[in-house]
Parts: sequence; C-alpha cells; structure tokens
Amino acid sequence: MSLLRQDNNGLKKIAAAASVFLSISLMLIKLFASVYTGSLAVLSSLVDSISDIFASLITFIAVRFSTLPASKNHRYGYGKAEALSALIQSAFVAGSGIFVIYEGIDRIFNPRPLNDTFFGILVMVISFFATLFLILFQKYVVKKTSSIAVQADSLHYMVDIITNATIILSLLVVKFFNVWWFDTLTAIFVSGYLLYNAYKIAKSAISLLLDKELGADIRKSIENIVKNCSFCLGMHDLRTRDLGGIYIFEFHLELDGNLSLYNAHKLTDIIEREVKNLYPGAQVIIHQDPAGLEEERLDNILVK
Repeated sequence: MSLLRQDNNGLKKIAAAASVFLSISLMLIKLFASVYTGSLAVLSSLVDSISDIFASLITFIAVRFSTLPASKNHRYGYGKAEALSALIQSAFVAGSGIFVIYEGIDRIFNPRPLNDTFFGILVMVISFFATLFLILFQKYVVKKTSSIAVQADSLHYMVDIITNATIILSLLVVKFFNVWWFDTLTAIFVSGYLLYNAYKIAKSAISLLLDKELGADIRKSIENIVKNCSFCLGMHDLRTRDLGGIYIFEFHLELDGNLSLYNAHKLTDIIEREVKNLYPGAQVIIHQDPAGLEEERLDNILVK
C-alpha cells in the first residue's frame, strides 16, 4: 500500500472517530435540553443527533472496512463499502425527518408550553460551533481522500449547522415574542430539509454503486493526456468509475501498428504514469490497438 493511501486511510479513520464522539456528546446534552424545555425544535435536533450516532458508527465501520487491502476474492478492494454506508445514512436521515413531521402535526392539534428557552438556546449554540469545527475538518479530509462516506457524514452535519441556526432563531422568537407555534413550524421546516438531504445522499451513493461515469472534466483530462502525446494516434472506449476514492480508468490506446509489443508496452507505460500523476492512487487499464483497426467499439454501441 502506498504511503499516500496510508495517510488518506488514517485521515478517514480520524474523521469517522471524531464524528462518533461528537454525535454522542451532542445527543446527551440535547436529550437533557429537550426534556427540560419541552421544545419540539430541540427534540427534532435530538432525533437528528440520534440518527447521527447510528450514521457515524456506520461510517466508522465502513471506513475501516473500505481501507482494507485488496484480497484474492475482492481484487478491486472494498472501497464501495463507503457507498453502502452512505445509503444507510440516507435512510436514517429520512427516518428522522418523518418522525419529527409526525410529532409536529400532533403538536399543532395538541400545543404544549415551553419552559426555560434560554437553556435550550445555550445548548444549541454549543452544538452549532462544535458541529462547525467537525465539518471544517471533514471537508479537509474529503478534499484529501475523496471519501464518499466522510462526505455523506459531512453533508448531514452541514444540515445540522442549518437546523441548529434555525432552532436558535425559533427559541429566540418564542422567548421574546411568545409565538409558541413558531417552534413547531421550525421543526417541520427542519424535517423537510432532512428529507431533501437524505435524497441527495442516497442519489450519490447509488450512482457510485452502479458505477456511474466520473465527471466530464475528469474524462476530458484523460483524453487530453492522450491527445497531447506525440506517439498516440487516438483512443476509444474510455470507461471510468469510482471505487470509493480510488478512480479506475480503462481505455483503448491507438498506436502505430508496426511497433513491437515491447515498444508498445513502453509507450503505454508513459501514458499510465501521466494518468497516475494526475490522479494519485488511480488504477489504469490500457489496451493497445493498431491505429485504423476496424472493430466493434463500445463508443458506438452504448445507449445514452
């Protein structure tokens, strides 16, 4: 395993462990605040924190599993375990949203007074800044490792930032203007946002599991490497996919048909090195074709 990949795996494990620690800590203080104040908005944040614990634990397990080296029976490695964890996270986030919407509808018909809103505000402010620090660290890890599991974890903590700010506003309105229904309205709004983010997380995870092609900019960068190479006469059937932070590139490289197998291999190695320099840790599979060869090509038979 390369030194770069070892460093990335270490960062992912630290990010996953920090997420678990924070979610448990916030759940405990929000539980007390929810019981003490009776706020549905704080309850919605508590439910979200409980789902965060499960989601973060799943991320922690998935990251540890996905960083295992490739084995005889899993020669591509275990990177897609991160996508599975992200899919499960989306279910937890959606479940949280549905629960709070149900509770919000009940409170519309059965309103309940709030107690010490100041304590609720204090808890939510602490939660806001603690979550902000975690997100900043997670974004650094995602930038370094391209981990979809950490990215999914960061996404639902980004939701927490927005919900925490909204809940603080809600408690201030209730405290100073005694508009009790604003608490319920805020909780339902937060729940809708949770459902929207659950959809986004699930969509990203499913795309990875179904081997969706990488972005057009990445594909274009591979094509430019070949195009700018003097001995390359073309390329076709480029296929790309993400194995959980590890990119795989497969394509046919068109070379002079009079080259010896040895020389064709040497020239292909040059292209492979350039791709890996641009995308460290990538796996590159190149098939050499004589330029001008007439054959059935994937590019011509793929449906849009």
